Amino acid sequence: MTEPRPVFPLGPASATSAAVLSGVLYWLAFPGVDAWPLAFVAFVPLLLALRGQTPKRALVLGLTSGLVMNVAGFYWLFVMLRSFSGFPTALCLLLVLVICTYQGGRIALMGWLYARGAQRGWPHALVALGAFAASELIFPLLFPWYFGATVYEVHALAQLAELGGPILVGITILGVSLSIEELIHSRFVNRAVNRRLLFAGLGGLAVSALFGYARIPQVDARARAAEPLHVGIVQGNMGLMAKRERALEGLSRHRRMTGELTKLGVDLVVWSETSVNLNVPEDIYRAFYKANVTQNLGVQAIFGGVIVRGDPTPGRQQYFNSALSSDAEGNITGRYDKEHLLYFGEALPFERTFPIVRTWSPTSGRFSAGTGLDPLPFETTTGRHSASVLICYEDVLPAFTNRMVRHAHPDLLVNITNDAWFGNTSEAWEHLALATFRSIEHRRYFVRGTNSGISAFVDPVGRIIVQSHPFRAEEIDAVVHLMHERTVYESVGDAPAWALAAMVLVFAVRRRRKPEV
Repeated sequence: MTEPRPVFPLGPASATSAAVLSGVLYWLAFPGVDAWPLAFVAFVPLLLALRGQTPKRALVLGLTSGLVMNVAGFYWLFVMLRSFSGFPTALCLLLVLVICTYQGGRIALMGWLYARGAQRGWPHALVALGAFAASELIFPLLFPWYFGATVYEVHALAQLAELGGPILVGITILGVSLSIEELIHSRFVNRAVNRRLLFAGLGGLAVSALFGYARIPQVDARARAAEPLHVGIVQGNMGLMAKRERALEGLSRHRRMTGELTKLGVDLVVWSETSVNLNVPEDIYRAFYKANVTQNLGVQAIFGGVIVRGDPTPGRQQYFNSALSSDAEGNITGRYDKEHLLYFGEALPFERTFPIVRTWSPTSGRFSAGTGLDPLPFETTTGRHSASVLICYEDVLPAFTNRMVRHAHPDLLVNITNDAWFGNTSEAWEHLALATFRSIEHRRYFVRGTNSGISAFVDPVGRIIVQSHPFRAEEIDAVVHLMHERTVYESVGDAPAWALAAMVLVFAVRRRRKPEV
């Protein structure tokens, strides 16, 4: 037999170049650029680069790949920091680099876990899949994303989210990269191809597609049979400063645009996050909103507001980013306070531990996190129903949404957000793409009302059935259906991915026993 050629591990320059290429491919495949077929090869260069590397070197290679992908994909962080942090431009650029380096730690963790497991003799593909699952589950991100979102428009492949969320979808895509990498690696080291790995990766993709093609018509049939509800969305398109400085004009705009939707006979209207941008004392908020916002709307509504609790002395109050609901007579019927706050925009990271950071960024938000998961009620001709409302980027958190759905068992999912923070960038498209998976995971319609776009209606298959134009004041409407289906993901959440993650953590510390001869 011919001796294997000494190609792997790759040298520093080749390995680094491969890691950079993976970062670029990942970014190109992701929503915003939407070259989704590249997702199937995005990890191939990095997997080749990781072969035979030490854990330390693999960590650096993973970090390199993650940093490249984050800098390209999260460039809009600079827009937000420059507008709202109060920092000079140079410091904003430095902070973007720091944040993107930190976020790139997700891929660094994957590389390190892979190298540890492979070094201890565990199968290459199994270690890679486990390291991927662990990195998507364990690594805490400031701005969450999931690799599976690359196929959000390939609905047949996205349906696996009903079983295992976006991580399972990502595992299926990674399986194809592993098959391709196996073909390339075996060629360069002059060995036989591992046909089981090849067929497992490509077979997993085929099974995923077949599941999707079978499941989509079933879900569509259930949706058609469910009770309809005509919903309208008001996209006010108020500038961030205008929302604060001309709050009454914003309220007037929303009320006027709601009047246009009521002419169409909508049953429920959704406004965006902090669409009523007035600081309302908690002890009078029901009376205030009825008298000044909802009394004459003539339709049920879900809208965003700011509620203030406690001492009126500046700096001592608690501010809550709240979603509220009202009935057709204007009575406030429910309230949900945002739990996951946006750093810098709504709260300063580590402010409680290091109060001095407030002096460095005085313009950052001062909101407090909510603690309840109760849904907001609404009525139809058949009786009382409920919607679980996610505020801002809570709609990209699968585990949090799952917890909310398991708590409330709602008939509808609603998100109210304000992506104007990030300007006219790819962030709005990335946010929407990530959010569509909540519909699939829980087989419910998803209504997404934003201030500046992209507002949208998403069906239980993850299809965007109606969407707005970004940075345009407009009303959109659609008929949704009130579904109440319990899915596998709702029942078990990310348990299968956690099992994979636990497996690779064991691999990282325990050497594989070689079979006795």
